[in-house]
Parts: sequence; C-alpha cells; structure tokens
Amino acid sequence: MRNFKAIQTEFTVSRKEYITPHYIRIFLTGEKVSLIANTTVGVNNKILIPPKGADQVHFPEFDYDKMQWKTQPEEIRPTIRTYTHRGIDLENNEIWIDFVAHGDEGPASAWALDAKKGDLIGVVMKDGKTELYGKADHYILVADSTGIPVLAAILEDLPATAKGICIIEVDSQEDEQNLQTLAEIEFIWIYNEHPQQGSRLAEVVKEQVLPEGSRSGYVAAEFSSVKEIRRYLRKDKQWKQEELYAYSYWKSGVAEDKSATERHAENSEADVH
Repeated sequence: MRNFKAIQTEFTVSRKEYITPHYIRIFLTGEKVSLIANTTVGVNNKILIPPKGADQVHFPEFDYDKMQWKTQPEEIRPTIRTYTHRGIDLENNEIWIDFVAHGDEGPASAWALDAKKGDLIGVVMKDGKTELYGKADHYILVADSTGIPVLAAILEDLPATAKGICIIEVDSQEDEQNLQTLAEIEFIWIYNEHPQQGSRLAEVVKEQVLPEGSRSGYVAAEFSSVKEIRRYLRKDKQWKQEELYAYSYWKSGVAEDKSATERHAENSEADVH
C-alpha cells in the first residue's frame, strides 16, 4: 500500500449541463487537471463531497502503523462515492464527470443537482494508464444509467473492425445518448422509470444470440442484474473469466457505503484487469 501512487486533488465546478433529462455533466477545473491526462478515461475514481459550507476538502489519511484509515470529525468528513471521469480537455483545463439525477435521494445526485460554478469537490484516482476492457473481435456491452460513462469510453476506443451488441437501460427514450463508436454495434435501449424496483437487463441479455470465438463482455449495473448476467454467461454459456468483466456500481435500496462489502465480494469474481 505504501507504493500505491494516486492523484489526489481539489477541483472546482467550472460549468454544468443536462445532456439528457436525468443525466448531468459536471465540468471541473483545477491546478492538477494535466495529471489526469496520465490516466485512462472510463476507470473508476473516488469523488469526495465536502460538507455544506466547507471551504476545503479534507482528504482521509491512512495510518500505516495500524493499517487503517484515520477517523475524521463529522464536521469535516467528506462523503465518498465511486464515479468515472468521462473526459478531459487540456486546452480548456477541464475534466468532466456525468451524474445520474433521479432526485436528491443520494448525496452525489443531490450535489450534482445543486452544483454551481466555484463549488468544491475532491477527486482521488490511481495514477497511470490501465486496460479498461478485454480486447476481442466481438463484444456484448451492458449497463444501466450508472454504467453509461464506462461503456461510452469503451465504445469510443473500439476499432472499426469490432462488432457487438450494446444494451443500455435508461429512464425513458429522452434519456438515450448519442454514443460514438467506429465499431459495428447494435444498440438496444430499455426504458425503466423505476430502476430501484427491478431491471430487465438480464432478461434482454438472455434473448440475444451471443458471439462465439473471440469475444469480450462488459457489464456495469445494479448488483442483482450484474450477478444474474454473470451467472448466465459464466455458468450457462460457459464464458471464461477473462472473457467477462462485470462490475456492480450500486445495490437497490442500499447506499453505496453500506453495500460496499457485498458488492466488492461479488465484483472480485470478475475483476481480472
């Protein structure tokens, strides 16, 4: 852990825009934007939302003697959530992160809804490039609203020779995004106004004719959907571990910090990158 190199910095909001009715793009700026260019767009990072009224982000400190995080006073303790940086623009000194905005039920969603120019946020991410997805000839990409940023990054990176299916669940037709790719991809959009009450992602995956030979799958969604899709592909369809990356971003009815242990145990089964 001592050798872990991370980028840890404060950013401020430079602007924001609604890219769909339930998707907010927050643009961030700061002195260390250039460092983010050394990371892979689409990988997970941590955002730290300071308490209201705070004039700085108090980053957690690790106690290497006790091998645990030091406790922070509640009045300065930030709320920590997992997100994906969606892009970087060195010329304008900005990075941007997309937030699903269903309401103010979650701290990150509430922050994004209220965010205004100059608001502070902390970002921590692993320094250096990493392989975002497994390379293959054929792909099946699956996500709910929370997984769109990573799928968008993958789609933008795929070569023109790649083929595949991309299944995405959003609130309504108005929330479809114009995702860019050179690859030959069939897009399947599912509409679900109440994702907390269940999802059809696994059902739709099971309806598809899946690729044979050189293939790669990437799934980023709610815990139950990820678990069912992983079981179907790995057990029923005999996909190898290295052919599938499946990551649970949230668990229905449970806050991210409360569901972390269970989700991480499930995610570790397929975390081969």
